Amino acid sequence: MDLNLIKSPADIKKLDLNELETLADDLRTVLLTKLSKHGGHIGPNLGFLEATVALHYVFDSPKDKIVYDVSHQSYVHKMLTGRMEAFTDPAKYDTVTGYTEPSESEHDFFTIGHTSTSVSLASGLAKARDLKGGKENIIAVIGDGSLSGGEAFEGLDYAATLGTNFIVVVNDNEMSIAENHGGLYADLRLLRNTKGTADVNYFRSLGFAYRYVPYGNDIRSLIKAFQEVKDYPYPVVVHLNTQKGNGFKPAEADRETFHYGGPFDLSTGAPINPYEGEGYDDIFSEHTLKMMKENPLLTVITAGTPGVLGYTPEKRKAAGRQFVDVGIAEQQAVAMASGLAKGGARPVFGVVSSFLQRTYDQLSHDVAINNNPAVVNIFYGTVNGMNDVSHLGWFDIALVSNIPNWVYLAPTCAEEYVAMLDWAVKQTGGPVAIRVPGVAVTHRSGDFDTDYSDTNRYKVDRKGKDVAIIAAGAMYSLGEEVADALAGAGVNATLINPRFLSGLDTELLEDLKADHRVVVTLEDGVLDGGFGQKIASFYGTSDVKVRNYGIAKEFLNRYDARQLLEASHLTSDKLTADIQNMLK
Repeated sequence: MDLNLIKSPADIKKLDLNELETLADDLRTVLLTKLSKHGGHIGPNLGFLEATVALHYVFDSPKDKIVYDVSHQSYVHKMLTGRMEAFTDPAKYDTVTGYTEPSESEHDFFTIGHTSTSVSLASGLAKARDLKGGKENIIAVIGDGSLSGGEAFEGLDYAATLGTNFIVVVNDNEMSIAENHGGLYADLRLLRNTKGTADVNYFRSLGFAYRYVPYGNDIRSLIKAFQEVKDYPYPVVVHLNTQKGNGFKPAEADRETFHYGGPFDLSTGAPINPYEGEGYDDIFSEHTLKMMKENPLLTVITAGTPGVLGYTPEKRKAAGRQFVDVGIAEQQAVAMASGLAKGGARPVFGVVSSFLQRTYDQLSHDVAINNNPAVVNIFYGTVNGMNDVSHLGWFDIALVSNIPNWVYLAPTCAEEYVAMLDWAVKQTGGPVAIRVPGVAVTHRSGDFDTDYSDTNRYKVDRKGKDVAIIAAGAMYSLGEEVADALAGAGVNATLINPRFLSGLDTELLEDLKADHRVVVTLEDGVLDGGFGQKIASFYGTSDVKVRNYGIAKEFLNRYDARQLLEASHLTSDKLTADIQNMLK
């Protein structure tokens, strides 16, 4: 079948059931070819392939509106809605994103990259339809792993009361990124084991009608189920039991590894050019495992992303009950960490910078107001991390550093990171966050402080005059390069490692006024509300010139990190030239 002839869902409605099954096989071949060369979300898209074909065969997108949770399973949806060449032509692989994107197609309704959102978003579409007197179907697709998120419950709880057409497709593959965690999953397991007939039914208890499809990768079964609920006048859940990674044996056998990955050998599944260097995830997992042996009260927490923390299945087993996966529920993780700390345990929550945004109230209300000594390690807080607009990692400094009582530390290297982690776990003065460097592991010689209880004390590593470079966290290496370049031009710059992102060393900053005309701040984060602006505010109307370097406040999608750093003047050449001009 020539897949490039499929320009819209209307083209597959002409096919009979046998041809649809052939189409699914051809789509899987093309999809696997792209994934093996390009990387991406492997298991989620393979597992939801047949369901996507069936949805577009039965429903009439974009009149009928399909909202995909996370939307990392929407690759086949894109293939069937006019974007096929982005999967069949290697030269066009990067012309679409890995998530739904309204700027690409009228069949995409939201830019989505975080979990547990589809039901709430779709409930708004349904309410708008009802207000306007429309009759189209509204379909929310959500994976079982996403059901553990609080927003998923809130959306389901409300949507069940709509009293009009609202279809929730639950893609149950018995997995989150790793295994599922939470009491809800016992109910899903019971429903699977009883083919949907169990008296205990989470969805019915909320008020939904319910359909169960035991073979969620069988197109004929799926089409029948979707036809039964099309134009259904009340909220209904269609519960699919699918196979994550379906049709690719390595992905079926190792569902966690093949959730997302880079290029791989299509015949074996082995990664091509795997990263073999040291990572901060390895440092975190190895060091906290060691700390667990010394302190039985130390508990590492993840919200459904154990791989981010370096906690492989083997390491999770080694940690035993001292490792807690709350499922995709970041708010629960932060609030639980506060409770653990209050109860005398030593909680360490590891989280992706972008996902931390989901927990603002818990960081402020549940932790900071109570001043409980919870510890948060923030990963991928960097320009050099994930570059999808839904996963940007440069807002956490502004978020965390402006909440009272939080101490936000920015280590410059592996040695300083371990020293800060040791102190954070041992101290009981209040909450501490550590911005794990989002770049390749850097090692530095020398002594690093083991006590950071005297907060907001910066460290002067080179004493000069005229210009001071305050380089935070991962930007410290760039600060060193600039200081070296200036020295070669006859300018002896002061180089400062601030260490603390959440406060000012007012004594040091005041002392700089005596023999410094220029102060430059470097941060791997957004400028507005960030670290550097605190420095600029301190100097106010003084004679000291201050220039902050960081990232402008904007949403960027699939940006090139090198180009962004260049445009932000976060390169040695541009910074050196700027400073020399300021000194003139």
